[in-house]
Amino acid sequence: MTRNIIAILRGITPDQAGAAAKVLQAAGIHKLEVPLNSPDPFDSIAAMLKVAGPQAEIGAGTVLNVDQVARLAELGANMVVSPNMDRAVIKATKAAGMNSYPGIFTPTEAFAALDAGADALKLFPAELAGPSGLKAMRAVLSPATQVYSVGGAGAHNFAEWKAAGADGFGIGSALYKPGRSTEDIATEAAKIVAAYDAIYTA
Repeated sequence: MTRNIIAILRGITPDQAGAAAKVLQAAGIHKLEVPLNSPDPFDSIAAMLKVAGPQAEIGAGTVLNVDQVARLAELGANMVVSPNMDRAVIKATKAAGMNSYPGIFTPTEAFAALDAGADALKLFPAELAGPSGLKAMRAVLSPATQVYSVGGAGAHNFAEWKAAGADGFGIGSALYKPGRSTEDIATEAAKIVAAYDAIYTA
């Protein structure tokens, strides 16, 4: 099955990226993001793309400009995640045939992102909006709009976010932080997937 979980691998290095991608995909997480403020992020993304499975969406986070989008397209990435809503970045992403996940925090940003062609919305920082903020936004968004809660969402509160209308999540330090072994990534990924499946497939 395809789970709406984006693994945010902030700080990962190229020597671990390929192995991390393998264990995450084996656990059932197929959306993998390396934020561009990580060490040598494009090299890490290239390493992950070499082991990408058919379901994989692999790309970058913290994408802030069209030059970064172009470099990702050259690598063969297929996912662009941003902390903000930038129409030029969204349009460049879609023109390059990649999936666009811009960051939004207000209904105005949400509708502007969708108008620009976003595939899904990243509610960020979700912990500030809270489930109540998402629930209010859901009242005006199309039911077909995919919203990922990023920042403060995790296995402990998946149920609360689902009740508010979250379709998926971006998970960072609960899955990976610099220095965490690949074996520990696999262990934490299994926990996240089990918690997600208990809520979203029950």
